[in-house]
Amino acid sequence: MTVTDELVHVVLVEWADGAPADVAEQATRLSREHLPRIDGVLSVSSGESVGGEQLEAGFDWMLVVRFRDRAALDGYLPHPSHQPVSAYLRDASARVVVFDIAA
Repeated sequence: MTVTDELVHVVLVEWADGAPADVAEQATRLSREHLPRIDGVLSVSSGESVGGEQLEAGFDWMLVVRFRDRAALDGYLPHPSHQPVSAYLRDASARVVVFDIAA
C-alpha cells in the first residue's frame, strides 16, 4: 500500500426541519462553485445517498473534498471560498459530522 500526503475531508449533513426543498441542490451548487477555488483542493464530490443499505443514520447529504496535503486542509477552513459553503450548511442543518482521513 502506498501512502500519499493527500487527505480526504468528509462532511455528513442532516438537514434541519423546515430546510428548503432544494437544500441539497443548493449545497452541491455552492460546493462545486466555491471549493475548487481553494489552493490544494484536488476534487469535490457531494450528493445524497444512492445506496440501498439504508444505513445513513439520519444523514441526508455528504460532501467529500480531497486535498493535496495537510497544509491545504489547514488553509481550507479559514479560506474565504469556504465560508459561503460552511455558512449555508450551518444554517440549513440539524446535525453535521466531519471526518478527515489520510488517503
